[in-house]
Amino acid sequence: METNKIYEGDCLEVLKTFPDNVIDLTVTSPPYDNLRTYKGYSFDFEGIAKELFRVTKQGGVVVWVVGDSSSNFCESLTSFKQAIYFVENCGFNLLDTMIYYKQSYAPAYPTLKRYANQYEYMFVFSKGRPKTFNPIQRKKARTQREKVAYRQADGSLKRKFLNDNGRDTKDASNVWEYAVGGDTDNKFSHPAVFPEKLAADHIRSWSNKGDLVLDCFMGSGTTAKMALINDCKYVGIEISPEYIEIANKRLAPILKQKRLF
Repeated sequence: METNKIYEGDCLEVLKTFPDNVIDLTVTSPPYDNLRTYKGYSFDFEGIAKELFRVTKQGGVVVWVVGDSSSNFCESLTSFKQAIYFVENCGFNLLDTMIYYKQSYAPAYPTLKRYANQYEYMFVFSKGRPKTFNPIQRKKARTQREKVAYRQADGSLKRKFLNDNGRDTKDASNVWEYAVGGDTDNKFSHPAVFPEKLAADHIRSWSNKGDLVLDCFMGSGTTAKMALINDCKYVGIEISPEYIEIANKRLAPILKQKRLF
């Protein structure tokens, strides 16, 4: 398996050629339900989920960004079914259920009888205890003091102030907010681009410099680009030659700058 390369082909079949326990972090978003049309391609979710467990190192993490379509006024629950499969059938732990909150959204059709959707799930799975966590920091008011509540052995609830050592930041929550619409070098090139900062924040959170980051639905290369910028290696899988060409064009200047080819 070569690093800093995007493999063309069916995701499952390419994953089968990778060695065991080689990936530190996966950040990916599958073409789920009918929300993301993807040139007619489909994928074997269950086979891919099992292969992701096999290729992930002990302590490694998989970030699975996914949402649900609706039919007959109801959500599909695909995202939850997949999360349960990762845990019960593959062996992953569900480390966190995070929310990708979109700053803008399209109004819902009146016939749906519901509010417009403004988020996607970001399921964070770990293979055993995660080996890396570098929490993203958010600014807070300098006068703000944080309280934490916890249950004691007798069942009573106790609250105390956190010792923040005078910091003016705090660890981010599991709801991350981003603008929607792609990035300047990638607009309109792919139907389902997630923000560069989303990929970068996950890479910074769950990996260290030199780690190997996988995107098994590489698309136009956002995960790979952010991996390189954050001094990680990448490996990608993509079935569409058109998207591989777009991704390689985006990555070429960074690879050249880092003298990786």
